Amino acid sequence: MPEDLHAFKQAFRRHAAGVAVVTALDPDGRPVGFTATSLASLAAVPPLATFNMARSASAWRAIAETDRVVIHMLGARNRATAQIMARDASERFIGDHWHTGPHGLPVLNDVTAWMSGRILERVSAHNNAVVIVQVEEGELGREDAPLIYHEGAYRTPGEIV
Repeated sequence: MPEDLHAFKQAFRRHAAGVAVVTALDPDGRPVGFTATSLASLAAVPPLATFNMARSASAWRAIAETDRVVIHMLGARNRATAQIMARDASERFIGDHWHTGPHGLPVLNDVTAWMSGRILERVSAHNNAVVIVQVEEGELGREDAPLIYHEGAYRTPGEIV
């Protein structure tokens, strides 16, 4: 591995990120989803969020061809759900950890928050894409410690400093 690539990967392993899950429907109406640590707020007015994904990802076809997604923020109690959504794509919606929500989209149960929105833009960047979503509705769940991904493992934050 080139030294610059190794340094890049090691640096981002040390950058803690909140764990989110993005869900949608594929062109055949089947639920798809994936974990995302790249979720970010882009603007408050109008409410815009972004996430990044590889165009080689199993869910890319759905994201490329749909207009709507649901973005879920996960808390510590959702660690098992995060692990389910990181499994093989064919296994992610087996079970009762989700239900049908707005626009027929899959919504994960008992998350700390979810937001449904319309994809405004997909910006290609090398073999990846930045997806911009305008949030239209959502719901807060029960409070929980945030679920973060750091050094290759799911964690919760430590003490306040």
